Amino acid sequence: MQRVRTTADISTFPASIALWMENADVYDSSCSDEAKVFYIDRDGGLFVKEAPENALKAEADLTAYYHSKNLSAEVLYYDTWNHKDYMVTRRIPGEDCTHRMYLEDPKRLCDMTACLLRKLHETDGTLCPVKDRLQSYMASVNQGSDQKHYEPDLFAGIWEFTSFEETWDAAQEGMRYLKPDALIHGDYCLPNIILNDWQFSGYIDLGNGGIADRHIDILWGIWTLKYNLGTAAYTERFIDAYGRDRIEPEKLRQIAAMEMIGG
Repeated sequence: MQRVRTTADISTFPASIALWMENADVYDSSCSDEAKVFYIDRDGGLFVKEAPENALKAEADLTAYYHSKNLSAEVLYYDTWNHKDYMVTRRIPGEDCTHRMYLEDPKRLCDMTACLLRKLHETDGTLCPVKDRLQSYMASVNQGSDQKHYEPDLFAGIWEFTSFEETWDAAQEGMRYLKPDALIHGDYCLPNIILNDWQFSGYIDLGNGGIADRHIDILWGIWTLKYNLGTAAYTERFIDAYGRDRIEPEKLRQIAAMEMIGG
């Protein structure tokens, strides 16, 4: 996770956050255009996430819930201020799985991320604040009929389709078989998995979490290995490590079509 030393104008932050920033080293740790992330080097490390108004409420609730399951960071603050959302979480010890020490041992990394995912999916999600993530997930897919977010090469080398029409048909067919059968991460990629010397430490970026179909996470677990390792050679190994008994290959292909369309 990148951290670039920055000078933050604490007067532009809520008073509670400004107090944490005061007399502390602050770093820009942003990795997308959707939100700003700042790291405050004090009290073991704090992360401040800033996004448009109402953008972080679900993530704050989900992060707090996953923390109650020992799966994520403690949420210290959430509020809307000056038309922006702010969330503060404690730093999870360790580094994300794109760190060199993990990428240099791809077989171990593949097996660990697959086994961690299986364990997550077997976690009791009875009290999860998002009971049915599939409703919004399918709505996003259906909005993709305009092809504005269509990414035909998103899963090149793993799942491919010859045209938008074939992709659309596979997505529509697959939505009939989606099941809210597990507590999922929603964006199960290596940068969102924190390990501390190969020991699981926690998950971050849980805004798309909740109860949904386990195959959504499995799909991204396979994709992230290809993307970050530069090869699809670990696809079958990941499936074996997770457990073929719980995976439907055709459903993975159909969800790949949904992701290519829904963006």
